[in-house]
Amino acid sequence: MPLLSYLSRLGALLGDALLPSSCVLCGALAREPVCPACTAAYVADGRSRCPQVRCTCCANPVGSQDGGRRCGACLAAPPAFDATVAACDYAAPVDGLVLQLKFGARLALAPWMARRLHAAVPAGALPDLLCPVPLGSRRLVERGYNQALEVARPLSAALGVPLAPRLLLRARDTPAQSGVAPGERRSNVRGAFALADDAPDLDGRHVGVVDDVMTSGHTLDELAGVLKRAGATRVTNLVFARTPPH
Repeated sequence: MPLLSYLSRLGALLGDALLPSSCVLCGALAREPVCPACTAAYVADGRSRCPQVRCTCCANPVGSQDGGRRCGACLAAPPAFDATVAACDYAAPVDGLVLQLKFGARLALAPWMARRLHAAVPAGALPDLLCPVPLGSRRLVERGYNQALEVARPLSAALGVPLAPRLLLRARDTPAQSGVAPGERRSNVRGAFALADDAPDLDGRHVGVVDDVMTSGHTLDELAGVLKRAGATRVTNLVFARTPPH
């Protein structure tokens, strides 16, 4: 074994011994925030086992005979985005992981989420560039970080796709969608986003928009509209978790 590889392996073993970590779900010793057993149990890994059949556009679950198709809702009212990739459903206990990242500053969860999302991205369907859903300035000051950007950074590196962290901006702060009545969520984000003044040319490009969770899809629909008006020909949402329809 080369000396450098040996020292790297030795350092990893010493780190595991001196600074052991535990799975945030079951408490077992693990090298990642979530142990392999919990990952296999709760998160669909697109490379190792068959993920749930989903609508190609909005990623909501569909029947086994409808794989590779758009659901009835997306056919009746097509959103501005073209596709959505989701690693798992936003359901217990995964929903707790999203909340820990978003509100608990458990930033170590972001690379783990990015790896799960990377595994779910179909081969040959990579965007030309990635951008995170932007956070409003007030919320960014309160939180100190943008959880979507924390997921987008390692995802960009894993996919080999350039990251444009400031491609999109919040033109105005809006109440969090989670606190807005379902019937008012579309109007809540209308006109809330804009393209940065120094944004790269998007003509004919495929843009991937990264977020931690997708619920109603109105925020991502609004963002896709901004990108399409700027010349993007395709917009794909890349989300760690998808809230199932009620």
